[in-house]
Amino acid sequence: MWPEYFLFLLKTLTLAVAVIFVVAAVVSVVAQARNTQAGDSRLKPLKIRRLNEEIESRSKQLREALKKTDDGWKAKWADLRQRLPGGKKKDEGEARAATEDKPAKVAEDKGETDASSSTFVLRFHGDIRASAVEALREEVSAVLQVAEPGRDRVLLVLDSPGGVVPGYGLAAAQLARLRSAEIELIAVVDRVAASGGYMMAAVANRIVAAPFAIVGSIGVVAQLPNIHRLLKRNDIDVELHTAGQYKRTLTLLGENTEAGREKFREELEQTHVLFKDFLNRYRPQLDLEKLATGEHWYGEDALELALIDEIGTSDDLVLEAVKQGDAFEITQPIKKRGLLSRLSASAQAVLSEWRQPL
Repeated sequence: MWPEYFLFLLKTLTLAVAVIFVVAAVVSVVAQARNTQAGDSRLKPLKIRRLNEEIESRSKQLREALKKTDDGWKAKWADLRQRLPGGKKKDEGEARAATEDKPAKVAEDKGETDASSSTFVLRFHGDIRASAVEALREEVSAVLQVAEPGRDRVLLVLDSPGGVVPGYGLAAAQLARLRSAEIELIAVVDRVAASGGYMMAAVANRIVAAPFAIVGSIGVVAQLPNIHRLLKRNDIDVELHTAGQYKRTLTLLGENTEAGREKFREELEQTHVLFKDFLNRYRPQLDLEKLATGEHWYGEDALELALIDEIGTSDDLVLEAVKQGDAFEITQPIKKRGLLSRLSASAQAVLSEWRQPL
């Protein structure tokens, strides 16, 4: 009874998946046609925050709190002095000093800075598909239209464990646009920039990482389950037709061959070579024979290996940027996809692409 039930369940599941993929494919075609006619309306207006004002506001709140405490003690001391003989007159030297200090205090309260340069803060939180690249490309394009080479800079707060090759390749290419325009790029890693995430960081003129941030993982990995023997035991045939010897190397349902496995490993090695060549272009000081092993390191060790340039956090760099001039955080909001849109995107990825994660 159980083998028959299992076979029925497997057939039902296979049919359900096939129906879902067909429906998703149809929805995808319709959605693409609509986008072609109406254009991409998923982008919202840029969000721009001037960080100077927020930091100055918090600093002012703290100064006022400290001033209230200090003023309380001064009031008590002044009251005591007034009770003493000859204590009603305020010391002329103190009054003159207080008057001289006023302009400095006013300037301090206003948070006056030399706005000779601007720092544009971008944030990239990466998933396995590098979905945030859709926003990153718009943010970079906006910065390139206003930033002045040699004066302004971009601070990228990067948090990513890596993912698919095309996604992170495109993300790194977006950052390379800044380097090509001679805009200084600083990448800061508070938690992790591994594999594809580190490939992005390597484009920067300078990499800063927290003491226990994870960096490195210069390698390529791919895995694929195969249920061919399970299907064969239950008399389920899967036909796969291709034109081209290596159109499919490894499959989920069909029988994999040693020649296919060898070709797949060859593709992984070629991707690894491209990864190392890319790193060598932007960080030639790296000993890739030693570092391109897929291992990762924490910030302190990464500094000794030249994977990063200094130890620090994004908070340190933002405060530094505010002291030097204006700091703006640029964010490109992206409208969330609907259920059918997400389903069609997933179906397209499964049906048409097999990507090696970095």
